Amino acid sequence: MFSAHDPSDVDRFFRGLAEYAFHTQLGVVDPPLVDYVAVLLIRFLRHDIGGAGLAGRTAALDVTRLLVEAERHAPEEACEEFRQIGDVTLFWSGLYPEAVRWDRKPTREDWLAAYRDAGKKAYWLASTLEPEEAADERLLLERLSHEFDLCVAGLREIRRAWGDAA
Repeated sequence: MFSAHDPSDVDRFFRGLAEYAFHTQLGVVDPPLVDYVAVLLIRFLRHDIGGAGLAGRTAALDVTRLLVEAERHAPEEACEEFRQIGDVTLFWSGLYPEAVRWDRKPTREDWLAAYRDAGKKAYWLASTLEPEEAADERLLLERLSHEFDLCVAGLREIRRAWGDAA
């Protein structure tokens, strides 16, 4: 039986939702990509990124400024910051786009497009900073950049399925 108090059950729930959304609804069978999105949901659920940290700031602030700040850091630190910016923009764009501030652009669609573009750029920059020996990780981050909109669509499907499961 499913229990929200058992971490392994919650993990299975989110992994199942991700597989359902990507495989069944979108026809995308890319296990590393789908697994990354599932783990992203689990990490946000467990507050590994933290509402008071980058997660909360990125939803409310201009991510372009955060990208510029991250570019000033050492490559290994910048890589992790770029990945977090990508993760946060993916999470909010896919699950809660209505929560993203959009008062700096003429339309909400323009603001969301700029926000998603910043996430794509962040993943691409993270992919360029991953060490050569982490080829699989580099390729995954590059795919997240190129398939960002597909991942957003997958997260929207997860939100729909999550609503149906509640």
